[in-house]
This record gives sequence, structure tokens and C-alpha cells, in this order.
Amino acid sequence: MAEPTPRRNEPRLRPAPLIFEPAEAAADPEHFFDLESIEDPRALLARATELTQAFRAAADRAVEFQAVAAAQLADPRRFDRLTPADIAEQAEWTEDYAKKMVEFGRDLMQGNTEGRTSADPV
Repeated sequence: MAEPTPRRNEPRLRPAPLIFEPAEAAADPEHFFDLESIEDPRALLARATELTQAFRAAADRAVEFQAVAAAQLADPRRFDRLTPADIAEQAEWTEDYAKKMVEFGRDLMQGNTEGRTSADPV
């Protein structure tokens, strides 16, 4: 399970680096971060676990950026603000989820993340 998103005053844990694969390796559907070349099951489990944690951390961080962007787009002080329905359509979310993301983004921008255990606003 992914670790909770730290509060603003706590340092972020650094997951294993995601090394970008060369285009020719990425084109091979059997190739995935060189995992297929690891023969030792212990080493394979360790590296696959590192990648899983890195992807989860990246996904959590991306959700936070989505939420902040949604909150900024919905800001009533903007002359070009978007409604939750507009944001939902653009992000391919439901309107209810867009409303929760706007709220989550506002909380993040104000530093109010008390009691949150993950980046997912639901």
C-alpha cells in the first residue's frame, strides 16, 4: 500500500528513480523497466516493489497537481473560471468528483491537509 501523502511541513519520501526507457525498449511489449531480465526472484520482487512504490507516489503527486489546477480553474475571482461541470468534462471526471477535487485543491493551497491519508480526495 502506498504511504500517506506527507503534510507540507514533512519531507517527502523519495521513491526509487523511474529511469526512462529507450524508445526501442519501450516499443517491445515484453520489456518493462528491464524487469524481464532479472532472474533472481528476490531481486525481481525488490525492484518490482520499488517501481510500484514509485508509481504510486507519482500518481499521488499528480492527483495533488490536478486538484490544485481544478481549484484554480474554479476560483470565483477568475473572470474565466470554470464550473465543476466544465472541469469534469475537461478532465473526464464526474461532476461530483470534480467538486471534491476543487475542494481538495483549495485545502492543499491553504495547507489544510489534516487527517488526509492519501492524495485521493474521495
